[in-house]
Amino acid sequence: MTEFPAERVAEYAGVSRRSVFHHFADMAQLVDTAITRRLEQLAELIRPLPTEGPREVRVAALVEQRSRILEWITPARLAVIRMDHPSERIRQVTADAFRDARERLEAVLAEELDRLPARQRRDLADGLDAVTTWGAWHHWRSTGLDTEQARHAMEATVLNLLASADPPGGSPAPRGDST
Repeated sequence: MTEFPAERVAEYAGVSRRSVFHHFADMAQLVDTAITRRLEQLAELIRPLPTEGPREVRVAALVEQRSRILEWITPARLAVIRMDHPSERIRQVTADAFRDARERLEAVLAEELDRLPARQRRDLADGLDAVTTWGAWHHWRSTGLDTEQARHAMEATVLNLLASADPPGGSPAPRGDST
């Protein structure tokens, strides 16, 4: 992992270098604690999203929340990526965040997903999950898109993926469990 110099941490916190190590055995413990806390704070940013109403309204709300959260979580995600061996706590908090995000996505888009056969539903949900998580966000931001452009790219991608599964002529498709 890229080292976080204790001097830099102490300066940022307004304490002496010695104080940093008074509270943390080493820099790895400090980084682990900071990242875990940041990931735990994520829950405070999540607000209920609409699960009924026009598709465009539900998608806009989902994308607004996701883009705000993904931008906020970027420093912690980059730090986790740089870690050689993230702690079990970081792995668990990250896995929980991914699972919760997927569940919220499926709840917001249940109207579109639930009318599909099981395999098509799973495939579409996987695609929607991929374009609304940090990997896609980081790609858009790293290739020069500002936050508004990245948000727009996410929204357009979600809407296009959903449209690709619409039945011809806009009539409801039969629900099914075929694979």
